[in-house]
Amino acid sequence: MNDDARAEVFLLAQNRLLREALARILSKKTDIAVVGSCALSSDSLKEIVSAAPDVLVMDSFTTNLAHVEFVREVQQSVVGIKLVMIGMEADGQHFLQAIRAGALGYVLKDASALEVVAALRTVAGGGAACDPRMCAYLFQFAAQQNQMPNFHVRSKLGLTNREQQLVGFIARGFTNKEIAAELLLAEHTIRNHIHRMLRKVGATHRLAVVDICRMEGASV
Repeated sequence: MNDDARAEVFLLAQNRLLREALARILSKKTDIAVVGSCALSSDSLKEIVSAAPDVLVMDSFTTNLAHVEFVREVQQSVVGIKLVMIGMEADGQHFLQAIRAGALGYVLKDASALEVVAALRTVAGGGAACDPRMCAYLFQFAAQQNQMPNFHVRSKLGLTNREQQLVGFIARGFTNKEIAAELLLAEHTIRNHIHRMLRKVGATHRLAVVDICRMEGASV
């Protein structure tokens, strides 16, 4: 934040109408100043660095949540810059990917003007903000991280923490699709993890992995 207590904001969005709408909304706020806006291009980083904003607002279409390297370059080039993402839909995976990319704020495209402004103010002030629908995904994800099976088979079977976690789900009868939904991962990612587990322990099917882990003393 600047000495005059205004949060300087840069808008990075592919949709011109979205950029203009956000600029109109924010221009009416005395504690927020839009210092630049553009679509993603080869010059975007230069424009953002030149404006040196407090907060960068990005739409998920702009990044496709895959331009993590671009976000890192921005964060390295503008010290202390904060990221607010506008999600195109209430998708848990995209939300968590945005957080991993460094987002401190996440609002959905159907958010009201008041909600957008509130999120910007919160993030600019050092806090974090997200749509209540997205908070549920975050709590669920955090809870899952504490549900790792409590056993030590890494040294004997070579299973990673994630793979050990999957053993617990398989033991409880979860399908790949159900596991993916619980962990907010793609189904093919779960399938790949399980294929690697089968090779590591020399099993021919998923339930055999559970049996082998139990033989090693795992409480699954």
